[in-house]
Amino acid sequence: MAEEFGDQGGFASMNPSALYRFLASKVMTRMWSVTALEKRRQRAEKKRRRRGAPHRVVYFHQLDDGYSHLAAQLLRPLLERYDVDLEVHLVTADPGDNLPEPDLLLQLSRYDAEKVAPHYGLVFPVATAPPSPQQVELAGRVVAAVGIEEMPEVMVAVGNALWSGESKVLEGLAKTHGSVEASELAARVAAGNAARREEGHYSGAMFFYGGEWYWGSDRINHLEQRLIGLGARRPGATEEALCSRPEIEFGPLRDNGQLTFEIYPSLRSPYTSLIFDHAVRLARETGVKLVMRPVLPMVMRGVPATRQKGFYIFSDAAREAKALGLKWGTIYDPIGDPVRQVYSLYPWARSCGKGTELLSSFLHAAFFDGVNTNNLQGMKTVVENAGLPWPEASKILGDRDWEAEFEANRLAMYEFGSWGVPSFRLLDEAGKEVLGLWGQDRLWLFAREIQRLLRERRAGSEGERSGSGEEAPQS
Repeated sequence: MAEEFGDQGGFASMNPSALYRFLASKVMTRMWSVTALEKRRQRAEKKRRRRGAPHRVVYFHQLDDGYSHLAAQLLRPLLERYDVDLEVHLVTADPGDNLPEPDLLLQLSRYDAEKVAPHYGLVFPVATAPPSPQQVELAGRVVAAVGIEEMPEVMVAVGNALWSGESKVLEGLAKTHGSVEASELAARVAAGNAARREEGHYSGAMFFYGGEWYWGSDRINHLEQRLIGLGARRPGATEEALCSRPEIEFGPLRDNGQLTFEIYPSLRSPYTSLIFDHAVRLARETGVKLVMRPVLPMVMRGVPATRQKGFYIFSDAAREAKALGLKWGTIYDPIGDPVRQVYSLYPWARSCGKGTELLSSFLHAAFFDGVNTNNLQGMKTVVENAGLPWPEASKILGDRDWEAEFEANRLAMYEFGSWGVPSFRLLDEAGKEVLGLWGQDRLWLFAREIQRLLRERRAGSEGERSGSGEEAPQS
């Protein structure tokens, strides 16, 4: 998922001193660049070989989390294709500051899992209501009753019954496989939560291998590539990927501005910095109407961001940058005044037809080029790289006319169930929402939805011509 980074104090303080901002930025660049990521992997592998240890993957399963059900479907294929030892823990949602909107996250996990499952070759059953606490508990008691050898299949079967709302099927599985007492399940879950916390994470649907975390079906491609690089593929195993993320489709069909694509970026989000230009390109190359709706960074609107979350997000962003072929990771933290300053220029830049260019320029300065945007020289660089005149911008810097609009953008995100960045929303010709999700790793889904809507429109148009006796054009 896509959120921002920071910790309580430190990086996430609203306006760190110039010295602290400099030092923190140096640390972030050194620790979370693609080069640093590769060095950590090499150290982990040397340690494993020195111990003569197997490739050990630990999976953390959260029964009421839609993403976990998708991840569970990958366990058996993972074992069949790679020479790994699998360890599974049952966990619950982290009650702390790592997950600021736990109830919304569970809702999002169901909606999002349903949307992406067909594209990943996975299944997510659709029920009219989320599973009850009693159903979730029974599901956990069944899973906890089986050994690791049969657990992957049982987890999938239990998940299918749970998410389909089929209580009778779930009860049948309990009779077939047995079920532990509620007290034993509680102890297993407490142990799973403790193991996850000790290793430094907070979410469900997480794979842990060699000191690195991989989130469910959306990140198992990174784990798989790492295992392949270490020679862990079983002899004769298929070379088909476990779960490949689809490419972003920039065509071939083109809209005439009837569809609307909204982008909700934040200028302190590493994930926004990775995908912003791709999202803008998607709108431009497909001809949809682009509506930019910037929001304040999460920590600047009071959402906690812990050190633990920050470490995961940055390492994950480095992997995603590498996959996108980006030379990313020379960072100068823009928290606080730099973000406010560039936002103060945004309404003016937009009126000049350069609003998008200004945001892009700032993201590149902060996350690719390591420009200190906390001084006038850095801000001048951002403005001029966006194709805007600095003398005029310097007179506007610090205005607060943007604040009401940006707060309205934040509220609009919550209306479609999102609170993080970057978020996207696609609207049809009538202004009705077709899809609303957060995450830089969902841009491919919006691209596919755009093409699907355009295909349907073309098919309908050709059908109307055919029905009226007109000859439909040959494709």
